[in-house]
Amino acid sequence: MGEKLCAVCIPVIGLIEALIFSLASCFHHHRTPPPLRCTFDDIVRLSKNSPFSVNEVEALHELYKKLSCSIIDDGLIHKEELRLALLRNQGGENLFLDRVFDLFDEKKNGVIEFEEFIHALSVFHPSAPMEEKIDFSFRLYDLRQTGFIEREEVRQMVVANLRESGVQIPDEFLEAIIDETFADADTDKDGKINKQEWKAFVTRNPRLLKNMTLPYLQNITTVFPSFIFNTELDD
Repeated sequence: MGEKLCAVCIPVIGLIEALIFSLASCFHHHRTPPPLRCTFDDIVRLSKNSPFSVNEVEALHELYKKLSCSIIDDGLIHKEELRLALLRNQGGENLFLDRVFDLFDEKKNGVIEFEEFIHALSVFHPSAPMEEKIDFSFRLYDLRQTGFIEREEVRQMVVANLRESGVQIPDEFLEAIIDETFADADTDKDGKINKQEWKAFVTRNPRLLKNMTLPYLQNITTVFPSFIFNTELDD
């Protein structure tokens, strides 16, 4: 069952990966962004509290600045800016984009601040603790933020994945995927999956968490040479 369900995660993880690559590929073509309210001490602090080096946090700050001034020039990432970067348009609904934005927006104030940007990307770092990856993946499916994953939420994610992939399946096969998921994961048979049940489920199906790691975040300044620049501190 984990092999089937893990495919539902892939579009969300793909959007996060596309965010990095799309901005890196056009790094030299955007207009110069205004300075943001982020000091070098902030960079050092974020590095100490994340798997990223000082140089890597500075590189991610450059990426963040490019995105945060693409539509609204206020140094914050709005959903319209994320949509433009990932989908090349500013309209239409996309469940996966909504989930990426909602999970990055830790303060739930409608924007992604730089510290939130670093926190969320840290989860996908190869060195991130497994508990953080499990928690993030749980919140990915917990669409209504109730602390449980319900059947309708799994159904919405599967349907959205199939729609994005241009695939159609019979309703009975869709229900079979959901039935198998809950038969395996919902061990107390209350019709919903709590965090402990989810942890046990993904432990039995580790491929679900494999999609929670982006290997190139291990050294982003090597993967994207255009991000290399001088810093005030030698690592």
